[in-house]
Amino acid sequence: MQVGFADPSALGGLESAESVSSEASANSALGQSESPRDVERLSQLVQANFGFVWRSLRRFGLSEADADDAAQQVFLVCRRRLHDIEPGRESAFLFGTARRVASKVRRGRSRRREVDLSAAAAEPSALPSPEDLSDVVRARGVLDQILNHMKPGLRDVFVLFEVEQLTMKEIAGVLELAPGTVASRLRRAREIFQNEVERFRRSGGSQT
Repeated sequence: MQVGFADPSALGGLESAESVSSEASANSALGQSESPRDVERLSQLVQANFGFVWRSLRRFGLSEADADDAAQQVFLVCRRRLHDIEPGRESAFLFGTARRVASKVRRGRSRRREVDLSAAAAEPSALPSPEDLSDVVRARGVLDQILNHMKPGLRDVFVLFEVEQLTMKEIAGVLELAPGTVASRLRRAREIFQNEVERFRRSGGSQT
């Protein structure tokens, strides 16, 4: 079975049904702010950025379920620090917060892993076989694997450009980097991505 990787951005727009309900939950939770102006700004931030935050969390290695919960945590932090967020710097704040929340979730998940594996060993797997998975699901899995092997600085630039479709100038603002640094990191990340794709194809489409 062949999996296409010509356009990694084609894999960036898919979100779970759970993430939609999580956005509604985030909106509901954020509706308790004191000021009507704060309520309006928070609501606009959630509506405009929830998908971006959720996809960023997934790219940081969280499962769909963990990303749903973590996205709400991100916007709760946003609520607490609303007055610290400069207008025009919302994406940078949310991206940085998402990265920190994802790191915390992964640490908690690693502590639970030993218990989870012990419980899973006693039960038959409910996961479908690779043959039952669609091309797009397999492609997303391999994309995640490639991204997880990139250094965080390269991965962030690659995802923001190729998946989120931000411009180089926007990425420089979000990550607080010089434009030249963004360009060099993107070039290196693309090289790594293409090399990993070729390695995947040469291996016959098996993930290692």
